Amino acid sequence: MPENKKGAPQVVTPRQMDFKMDLQLFAGAGFDSVRAVVGTFGYIYKEGKWLSQYNKCQASVDIGKAEIKPAGDRWVRHKVISLKGTGSISGYKVTDELLEEVSVVAHSDKPSMRTELIVTLDDPEAWGAERIRLQNVMFDNIDIANWEHSKEIEEEWKFTFEGFELLDIIEE
Repeated sequence: MPENKKGAPQVVTPRQMDFKMDLQLFAGAGFDSVRAVVGTFGYIYKEGKWLSQYNKCQASVDIGKAEIKPAGDRWVRHKVISLKGTGSISGYKVTDELLEEVSVVAHSDKPSMRTELIVTLDDPEAWGAERIRLQNVMFDNIDIANWEHSKEIEEEWKFTFEGFELLDIIEE
């Protein structure tokens, strides 16, 4: 315990503690900007194969809730009733491999394509790597042609998914 000039234990009041904590937060204590994760080291894998041409990934789960209105209470309560996973991958057109695989749905005698994606963030300066498995991925559209003279061709594949698993998480 710190001592004052006379050698007696120094007493710190809760208000002084709050002030010191506010100063530390203001000064950025505890946050090392080098550890902030950047998407430069993001990777997308489809069934184990790195899709190197794709440089953007987004996935989220919408939580559907029902309103519950109990008798004798003005507060509206909520109950989770559904989950809906949606996302997209974007990048440069290099091959027609994904177009060919998703197009199987256009043939009535073939089942629609379902796959698994593993999205990874592995920034070498971060506290660790993050890997998330997206399960039962189904793509939403087939972009057959989308180009313009003198421009590189970028493509976006929107999808739904029916589950996810946190394989690796970033921890301090």
